[in-house]
Amino acid sequence: MKNYFNFAEHGTSYKRETLAGFTTFLAMAYILAVNPLILGDAGMDANAVFVATAIAAAIGSFIMGLWASIRSH
Repeated sequence: MKNYFNFAEHGTSYKRETLAGFTTFLAMAYILAVNPLILGDAGMDANAVFVATAIAAAIGSFIMGLWASIRSH
């Protein structure tokens, strides 16, 4: 994996990347839990807000992954 992702070239390590992934996961879990509660209190359907948030996060993650992959080559 070090060679595939060019860890040395990017100045990173397994530990740093694992911590970054865990931090991102916790932030997304928080957003998926809190966003529907807040917007549900504002009168929106909490289930619809949850689904919309999850879809938006998935699309954004996919686009950022593609963009990062293109820029790294």
